[in-house]
Amino acid sequence: MKAAATEFTQRVLSVVRRIPVGRVATYGGVAALAGRHVAARAVGTVMKNCGRPDVPCHRVIAAGGKLGGYGGSEGLKRSLLLAEGVTMRGSTIPLKKYEWPSPGQERSIIAGKKFRSSLRRRRK
Repeated sequence: MKAAATEFTQRVLSVVRRIPVGRVATYGGVAALAGRHVAARAVGTVMKNCGRPDVPCHRVIAAGGKLGGYGGSEGLKRSLLLAEGVTMRGSTIPLKKYEWPSPGQERSIIAGKKFRSSLRRRRK
């Protein structure tokens, strides 16, 4: 990844780092949490170019529970998720069971993010 990442890229990486082990988020869900609801493809590009071991890119999947790409190795993505306890039905992940944030939790995550950023502004 280039040294000068955009603000959106930084927000995406921050969101993805918070996805718990054994849970997944969709590209669109990550985009929404990063503040750009219509930027699912941009999130895919960030994940494709990430290459950072501290960012669990394998936990970001396509809408409907499809695995999506993973730097060309869908098998590796599947293996990493299985190792974390995420099970699949055929080639899809049951989102009702594994999606993060769960319904209703998104508001608290966004509210927490706004609260933390307002604290940072006050400290300056």
